[in-house]
Amino acid sequence: MAEWRKSSYSANASECVEVATGIGIRDSKAPAVHIEIDADAWTAFLAGVTRER
Repeated sequence: MAEWRKSSYSANASECVEVATGIGIRDSKAPAVHIEIDADAWTAFLAGVTRER
């Protein structure tokens, strides 16, 4: 079973993105569906988000 995590900025909000290592990302409102994403793509995404701040 994957351990899905929400952003610390989400608090208890029901509308957020969750991530599971080695699995992918999903919308918390539709947890049965997820998008597979590899480690390189996730690293690039995080670098882009961080750079925009």
